[in-house]
Amino acid sequence: MCQYVEDHSCRFHPAQVKLIQATNQHAASRMMGDPSQHQLMQNMCRLIRAKKTLDIGVFTGCSALAIALALPSDGKLIACDVNDDFVSIGKPYWKEAGVDHKIDLRLAPATETLQKLIDEGQSGTFDFAFIDADKAGYDSYYELSLKLLRPGGIIVIDNVIWCGRILDSKIQDADTVAIRSLNDKIQKDDRVDAVMLTVGDGCTLVFKHHE
Repeated sequence: MCQYVEDHSCRFHPAQVKLIQATNQHAASRMMGDPSQHQLMQNMCRLIRAKKTLDIGVFTGCSALAIALALPSDGKLIACDVNDDFVSIGKPYWKEAGVDHKIDLRLAPATETLQKLIDEGQSGTFDFAFIDADKAGYDSYYELSLKLLRPGGIIVIDNVIWCGRILDSKIQDADTVAIRSLNDKIQKDDRVDAVMLTVGDGCTLVFKHHE
């Protein structure tokens, strides 16, 4: 069923196909987001005509490539990660797709990168953000991204179902607790509207209210 959905949802650039294949050969390939989710993000970026975007948790660069392909020629993606070994896998494919000039890679803890953008006066100027990094940091990434997002902007948060572990109250590891807590917080957050989808391992679409 999942393959059928992917086959009837996704229209990949050849460089995306190659990067997905390369990532699937990696020992940590489970960290790659669901391909249909990448298509969803591209569609969301095109829908709101996004030009200034964030990718928090790059891994091998599949999500960054997907977002960058949806941006106009003068669009910009700030990609946040701490592991250049992983990111280096994707860099040749960014170039092959002709979007490497759109991607500004920041190798530092994402909270530092996001806070620096805020300190530089860039709050309220980003159109779109994707969060798929260490789960313990999700709440911080959400709050910082929300500050950076313009009214009407969108945040996509990955792994919100967490293979169903969020439903088992006996599971209290730090990652599960962090995801469960953020899910509950967003449901009550009057700064946004949101919908949780069962795409991949679950993703939440968060829409910042117009002020």
